[in-house]
Amino acid sequence: MTINCKGRLVDLNQPKIMGVINTTPNSFYAESRKTSEKDILKQVEKMLKDGANFIDVGGYSTPPGAPKVEETEELNRVLPALENILKHFPETLISVDTFRANVARQSIEAGAAMINDISAGHLDDEMMKTVAKYQVPYIMMHMRGTPQTMKDLNQYEDLLQDILFYFSERIHAARALGINDLIIDPGFGFAKDIGQNFKLLSKMELFKNLELPLLAGLSRKSMIYKTLKISAAEALNGTTFLNSIALSKGANILRVHDVKEAVECAKLFAELNK
Repeated sequence: MTINCKGRLVDLNQPKIMGVINTTPNSFYAESRKTSEKDILKQVEKMLKDGANFIDVGGYSTPPGAPKVEETEELNRVLPALENILKHFPETLISVDTFRANVARQSIEAGAAMINDISAGHLDDEMMKTVAKYQVPYIMMHMRGTPQTMKDLNQYEDLLQDILFYFSERIHAARALGINDLIIDPGFGFAKDIGQNFKLLSKMELFKNLELPLLAGLSRKSMIYKTLKISAAEALNGTTFLNSIALSKGANILRVHDVKEAVECAKLFAELNK
């Protein structure tokens, strides 16, 4: 349960926290949208002080029905943010959230330590080859279709079995190309309805059978705010509760908008399991 980030071994046996920076104007949670250099750096500084182990930078918002973003626009959002973060906080381990191989390549060359791909290589045939070439850790998420079509692709013969089969195939493809450090993300909210999201969380420990680190991205998602009939802005308490469940089910990384609360959650969980 260790991954190699730019020559630094990161032990995931103790849960780690990944803070989200969206360089987009339309991410579902308004407070996560940081488009100016000043706002990005201010938020990164806060996240690092609060205990974030990784910063995840994305330039393409991907909730169900999200509009398409041209590759040039994605690059124009991600690369300046990445370069500025590393200029001011050079030790930061940055994950770049993209499904495009060219964005991944340019980001790694600019200093990114990890690639977070919502499609696990399905939306760009060159993605896994690129990750293998640069030998960075690769987060593979479960999704069907594209952000524009996935909402209508949530019919499964057996939800858990189908997702496990998906990951078995994706892991095999990644290993065949020589990718060493893999992390799996069940993809809460991607081609899954609210009931399926809760079923997935309730059985998330099954994915530990794949013997890879497990990332949970539950932060302020619709499974929380729609169930509670609140807004994403009001979903911190629900997020913390579900993050606690995810840790109990074996999550190694929590991907969150609110780092301080997630760090506290992970510390209390560690005390409980000493």
